[in-house]
Amino acid sequence: MSTASPSTAAELLDPPRRCPDLDVRDLEQRTRLMRIITRLIAVSDLGSRDIARRAGLPMQKISDLLSGRLEQLTLDELQTLRRTIDPQLTPP
Repeated sequence: MSTASPSTAAELLDPPRRCPDLDVRDLEQRTRLMRIITRLIAVSDLGSRDIARRAGLPMQKISDLLSGRLEQLTLDELQTLRRTIDPQLTPP
């Protein structure tokens, strides 16, 4: 007799997360940074290619950001972009 619990198809496709609160906080931080960065890009004299080059990121990451594909960027990449665009920013 097997002691394994039966799994539903939904559990197999979307396994439970270890700590959903951390995922939510991370998403909120990334969303906030995305909004700030897109505004900074809009008023910046730098083009998207220059920003990507200075931040050391592929151009595709900037395109993803401007298209709202937040899941493609990490929090560290977003912070790097913000520091690249706004060098007067004081570190937290």
